[in-house]
Amino acid sequence: MLANHLQNGSETSGLLWSRIPNAEDPGGEFDPVGLSKKSDGTNGVESLDYEVIENYAYREEQAQRGRLFVIYQVAVKWFFALLIGVGTGLAAVFINISVENFAGWKFELTFKIIQHSYFAGFILYVLFNLVLVFSSVYIVTQFAPAAAGSGIPEIKGYLNGVEIHGILFFRTLIGKIFGSIGSVGGGLALGKEGPLVHTGACIASLLGQGGSKKYHLNSRWLQVFKSDRDQRDLVTCGCAAGVAAAFRAPVGGVLFALEEVTSWWRSQLMWRVFFTSAIVAVVVRTAMGWCRSGKCGHFGSGGFIIWDISDGQEDYSFQELLPMAVIGVIGGLLGALFNQLTLYVTYWRQNYLHKRGNRVKIIEACIISVLTSIISFGLPLLRRCSPCPEADPTAGIECPRPPGMYGNYVKFYCRNDREYNDLATIFFNTQDDAIRNLFSAKTVHEFSAPSLLSFLVMFYTLAVVTYGTAVPAGQFVPGIMIGSTYGRLVGMFVVKFYHKPNIEEGTYALLGAASFLGGSMRMTVSLCVIMVEITNNLKLLPLIMLVLLISKAVGDAFNEGIYEEQARLRGIPLLESRPKYRMRKMTAREACGNQKVVSLPRIVKVSDLVSILHSNKHNGFPVIDHARNGETLVIGLALRSHLLVLLQTKEDFQHSPLPCDTQSGTGIIRHHFTEFVKPASSRGLSIEDIHLNSDDLEMYIDLAPILNPSPYVVPEDMSLTKVYNLFRQLGLRHIFVVPRASRVIGLITRKDLLIEEEDNEDSDTVELQSTSVRGQRRDKTTIGNSEIEDPFLDHSSRQNSYRS
Repeated sequence: MLANHLQNGSETSGLLWSRIPNAEDPGGEFDPVGLSKKSDGTNGVESLDYEVIENYAYREEQAQRGRLFVIYQVAVKWFFALLIGVGTGLAAVFINISVENFAGWKFELTFKIIQHSYFAGFILYVLFNLVLVFSSVYIVTQFAPAAAGSGIPEIKGYLNGVEIHGILFFRTLIGKIFGSIGSVGGGLALGKEGPLVHTGACIASLLGQGGSKKYHLNSRWLQVFKSDRDQRDLVTCGCAAGVAAAFRAPVGGVLFALEEVTSWWRSQLMWRVFFTSAIVAVVVRTAMGWCRSGKCGHFGSGGFIIWDISDGQEDYSFQELLPMAVIGVIGGLLGALFNQLTLYVTYWRQNYLHKRGNRVKIIEACIISVLTSIISFGLPLLRRCSPCPEADPTAGIECPRPPGMYGNYVKFYCRNDREYNDLATIFFNTQDDAIRNLFSAKTVHEFSAPSLLSFLVMFYTLAVVTYGTAVPAGQFVPGIMIGSTYGRLVGMFVVKFYHKPNIEEGTYALLGAASFLGGSMRMTVSLCVIMVEITNNLKLLPLIMLVLLISKAVGDAFNEGIYEEQARLRGIPLLESRPKYRMRKMTAREACGNQKVVSLPRIVKVSDLVSILHSNKHNGFPVIDHARNGETLVIGLALRSHLLVLLQTKEDFQHSPLPCDTQSGTGIIRHHFTEFVKPASSRGLSIEDIHLNSDDLEMYIDLAPILNPSPYVVPEDMSLTKVYNLFRQLGLRHIFVVPRASRVIGLITRKDLLIEEEDNEDSDTVELQSTSVRGQRRDKTTIGNSEIEDPFLDHSSRQNSYRS
């Protein structure tokens, strides 16, 4: 009976996910809901084994490890954190130098030609952008399909316990780097900050597995950490390094990994993540100092992903809190609308447009590139030029400036020498420089309300349409540009309404940027710290907190964050931080439903095991045995990957159906623990890879040495909410659902877990001072030095009714 209950309990979450394939795979075909399916019938999404499998091989390996090995392992972890920081920082510097130089060459050539012919300049501008975007989409579609998009939903799913095949490959890293250069340099309404997070994760994963075997770029001495748990820690460091590199915000990177992408946290890992982010900041700052000498081309003039507004508004009055709260409401509404529109567009694109093949993806990206170039070049032509403000030597602002020269007051299609085009100030700059212009202080009335409104509508629309194309695309910078536009509009209204000279429109632009990101991404703490770090103005911290809280609250009233929405659309089964409300009324037994889980006996015949593995796709099997009194006992959990290793090596085959001696341990361990680790760059073994002859099929295998003897178990009447929290916080893959236990053998308290060894006491004599319950005539429980009557055994008849 106990086995029957177990057959309804294990693999609860895995079966819910088993039909979800990978939406990024080029060789798959799409089903009606827009999820790709592998042509060989396998799934693109699989759970990861973050739990430590404490089988006999693992215990023997732990017993052989001395203190020196532990010190060595810790040192290697910190060394890997150093390598991840250096690698991610160099990748970010390379991407930014390339983007700045491509954009600089584009604007420089365009400006030279428009002095003779605006039409010829327009043709060059369109072609330059088209070539860059074509190179990006071609790399993604033909070489690295998993590099499309920001990659944050996929990385978030990985750290949540779900593996999507291909997202951490070497070719994905290459496609992400060069694809980001082409898409951002080509002027599309997207950013490079999101892809940098994916880039950092790829670098961390490749370092953890020793490189790429497919491209012969691997090193055996780097292959130290092979388990999913160790890979997860490295990828977490890579995510934080990506944010730190994108915004030069090391603390923001740590908080981003904590708040947005991970479902668990450990203090030991936090220090390594912080160290990695600090290394990234040092690498980026060193590169910036080297480029200031002019060795990096246009990059030396453009700066690096940081918008210093430390000379902005010094103070704010109580009356300004109301318009700032209005900015938060606007950000929540526009952010929620943006999420919903991108969800609809991406759904249509995946299910109808992209089903026609890679050629359609390339044509789509090129059409969007031409459309973006026409709008960004033609819209400033429709605006009248404005006269330059009076020169202020203290401001250090030159008016006018030629297009693409990294500053405010850009002159474009103006007849007089002392005029500038405010729309060209935004369009004819890289996104980083355009944001600097919108954030700039001491530039009152630089932008007119019609120009900001027209830019907001056009760029908002382009961002919605562009998101989801087959190019690396982030939404951090586009979100900042959208938010800073309407934030500056509100700032212009406040300046006119209050008539105070200390009010800066750039401060309201910053608050607008924070509100839109909060309304779209629903980040609070990490985003607040990132905004403070990139603006270098700590005085704005309370205002940023205010607009973020308001925008997140408003956005949550309509839908979820953009990463959660996109992850659901891609078929990534995320376990959110809070269980659904209906789970409070459900039990673990009810969640199991009528699903049947196949159990294995301890001594299993090879032919039976092969048949079971062929007939189902389960990844975990309860292993049962029979006690002397005939009662069925669950002795552990056997993973599919471990069973496949046994079948492939054939070392554990035996002629007799008798169990081996698990107490003495002699002749049991024939494998090293690392043999059971699945390679991070492949799907591992499958049952189709196993070739057995007729004699092999008549043999037997004792599963005791390789099973996990201590799986997590919950009673059948436990609330599904508690099961959900346990599953998510511990990063589990399987939970056994069993009948309520008939008796209690002990009770561990906090005091038991705080016992320390004394120097003169042998470790073998240290025992847990557990509260024991013994079946005596007068059952008592010892707590400290006192005894109390045990209340559990007074109701033994009630508990016995739960037994099978």
